[in-house]
Amino acid sequence: MQTQSPHLISARELNAHLNNSQTLVLLDCRFDLAAPDAGQAEYDNGHIPGAFYAHLDRDLSAPIQPGITGRHPLPDPASLQARLRAWGLSFDTPLVVYDSGAGQYAARAWWLARWAGLTQVRLLDGGLSAWLEQGGALESQAPPTPPSTTMTVSCPSDWVIDADQLHQQLSDLTLIDARAAQRYSGETEPLDARAGHIPGAYCANFADNVDAEGHFLNREALKQRFEPLPDSTDKVCYCGSGVTACHNILAMLLAGFPQPQLYAGSWSHWITDSHRPIETGLTKEPL
Repeated sequence: MQTQSPHLISARELNAHLNNSQTLVLLDCRFDLAAPDAGQAEYDNGHIPGAFYAHLDRDLSAPIQPGITGRHPLPDPASLQARLRAWGLSFDTPLVVYDSGAGQYAARAWWLARWAGLTQVRLLDGGLSAWLEQGGALESQAPPTPPSTTMTVSCPSDWVIDADQLHQQLSDLTLIDARAAQRYSGETEPLDARAGHIPGAYCANFADNVDAEGHFLNREALKQRFEPLPDSTDKVCYCGSGVTACHNILAMLLAGFPQPQLYAGSWSHWITDSHRPIETGLTKEPL
């Protein structure tokens, strides 16, 4: 478990903040790729008091354009700005994001909020499971609509890399694929039309960033995990659709590495162009 990180908050610390009536915004990011409405239903049944619901498809992604985008395109800056303003967020508003446990969906909200320019964004370590384990309360009523803010997002372009840039620089970059080894190798592909990975990528299943309870591994363990990556190249994280890649970005920051770029379109976008190369098999030892 991580301690004293600017990117994580424990259930105990969050409970103390709420008990002291400290101002913060909470986003419940629970989601299920196989049942896109399940997260909203779970939220309606009970969520951390004061939390808003952030739907992966509607709030944390742009609409899909079949054959053009991946499965979860980044929202454009104007749409992201409108959404953050509607949640009552300003640059210095403390924001806590969470999902059911390991953080695979909450990490997307964490990345987007920081990309927008928010300076105090933390992910609930262990998610809702940790909150309940600490005896945290739930409520079913959605919070009142807050006053809209006037923040203007920044969204720096160098945080992301597009497919054309990636293709041109493929031999000069270190790619980190957050999917499980079976999908990376092409042994199975339950979601996308083609199987395999971007040539030269390392397999680093995001699920291995956390322990059995969904808490992030400590700094040293995460550092050991990513140390085999070459030092001399820029790093790019991707996954199936640009969601769990954010989990690896968070893990690498927790380990003390520089922040990698995000290929937001990820595998589901890469394969929309048949001229882009792919590899299959475990071409590198998984991290």
